[in-house]
Amino acid sequence: MATLKELERKVDVLDLEQSFKEACNNQEFACLVKSLHLDPKKAMQKTSQLENAIEEKRNCSLCKGIYMCKNAYIGHLVIPEVKEETLYFTYKPCKYQQQVYKKEEEQKKKVRMKDIDMKDKKQIPIIKWLDTFYEEYDPTQNKKGLYLHGSFGSGKTYLISALLNELHETKNVSVSIVYFPEVLRSLKDFDDFSYKMKELMNTDILLLDDIGAEKVTEWGRDEILGTILQERMNNNRTTFFTSNLNLKELEEHLSLSNSGVDKVKARRIIERIKQLTTDLELIAENKRN
Repeated sequence: MATLKELERKVDVLDLEQSFKEACNNQEFACLVKSLHLDPKKAMQKTSQLENAIEEKRNCSLCKGIYMCKNAYIGHLVIPEVKEETLYFTYKPCKYQQQVYKKEEEQKKKVRMKDIDMKDKKQIPIIKWLDTFYEEYDPTQNKKGLYLHGSFGSGKTYLISALLNELHETKNVSVSIVYFPEVLRSLKDFDDFSYKMKELMNTDILLLDDIGAEKVTEWGRDEILGTILQERMNNNRTTFFTSNLNLKELEEHLSLSNSGVDKVKARRIIERIKQLTTDLELIAENKRN
């Protein structure tokens, strides 16, 4: 005789199968599942998330500006991707959010520590850490940077950029603030490869902004990121990171390249980041709203 738990599991499976069958009546859903080349049994386990991805894509097609965004994360939409026959969901910026990022790129080149708004109490621990770093900064000493992760639009890049610009202007420190996904794209330009790599490896302080937002490849992870971090470790150069992922989530992200799963190489990157930084979290109001 079947136990109560076994009966409950059978009911759950039947419910999943029914939900999946109903979802497949929607042409958009059926086309999405087909395009992912995913085993129907695996797709069935993610029916609600796939339906959500379709809804967010539909929201974007009707949207007239970021102020109208109806998605879970303002200015982003969830994208389903299959790696090694496993289905993952990642957030990508919409065209309006990309414009916001472009404006922020210009802003972070100018922001100084006096521009930081002290009203958000959730930022205070981070601001104190940055103040201490600034006061104690000595180019002759090996000083750890910061791995600052947390919610979308919480001001992670703004805060670190303010510190780095202040150090550059008042203490003549060479700094580079770079959006990591764009770095990987730009480094594919072979003519400029050597110069850019030298800058990333040798600048006094480097901020790799939004690590974890890039599409992972073996080349980007091992040849670019791994080389930069190893060189900076060897020469005691301070490195900062911002990310929407904590280190555990980043490790999972880095393990999944277009060539398959490689947890060993992902772990190697994470260990380098840990040696280079202090790990802090910032969960605050989305200032981009």
